[in-house]
Amino acid sequence: MFTIVWEENGPEICINRVFLSDSEIKSETKMFEAYKTIESGTSLKIKALGNKILSFLKGDTVDFDLQLIDFDQCSEIQNKVLLAEYRIPRGYISTYKRIANEIGIPKGARAVGNALANNPFPIIIPCHRAIKSNGELGGFQGGVEMKRKLLEMEGIAFSNREKVLMNKIYY
Repeated sequence: MFTIVWEENGPEICINRVFLSDSEIKSETKMFEAYKTIESGTSLKIKALGNKILSFLKGDTVDFDLQLIDFDQCSEIQNKVLLAEYRIPRGYISTYKRIANEIGIPKGARAVGNALANNPFPIIIPCHRAIKSNGELGGFQGGVEMKRKLLEMEGIAFSNREKVLMNKIYY
């Protein structure tokens, strides 16, 4: 379902990446493709984060602590996109174009889409809440089917043409 990659520096924990399984590839396989040498382990903070992700995937409202996230690996634009995406509340969506406008890049819809396609922290940064301006879902690391399920779980409605109803837009 998901795999968390993290580093420990003394008592501090830093989340490097969250991988989601999709219909073809398990999250662990994705992790081993990205990180050739990696040790498995756990900590109380990682267990707590894993439990929060599981609760979220079951439909619970969860607040994620961004203090554990390693944003240093992201570009300045990607950081702006991820933080804007993080602010979209549960039960709302936004479009790549609207997010681009929000972060001050009026013609940056494609840049927003690319930043979210490479979101190292899916679920924690809820990139499933960004869609195309025409109501189509766009992509998602866990697959479009998972994106749709997450949005439906959050109360987002779809038309009979499989497009998101644009009545709960943020930004």
